[in-house]
Amino acid sequence: MAKVMFTSQVEDASTWLKGFVTHGDLFREMTITSIDYTATDDNECAICFEVEDLDKYKAVMDSPATAEAMSFDGVKRDTYKLFVLDKKFDL
Repeated sequence: MAKVMFTSQVEDASTWLKGFVTHGDLFREMTITSIDYTATDDNECAICFEVEDLDKYKAVMDSPATAEAMSFDGVKRDTYKLFVLDKKFDL
């Protein structure tokens, strides 16, 4: 299981929040099992995904369907950043 962090600016946070939750089928195709997310009043979003197959996730992220979904949600694609969380600090 991998964890992935996604950040981006969006056109409008409330529009993004409404659209984001409509992509369940796409998220399942990406092998995502858990999603934590938020959006700010400054139109920024952050998402943490738990992913079963990182290669499959990356392939679907690069697909036209994902680009279409991001456009529908108002994601400013040129601001999108993806981080694979490969370190853990337990207290």
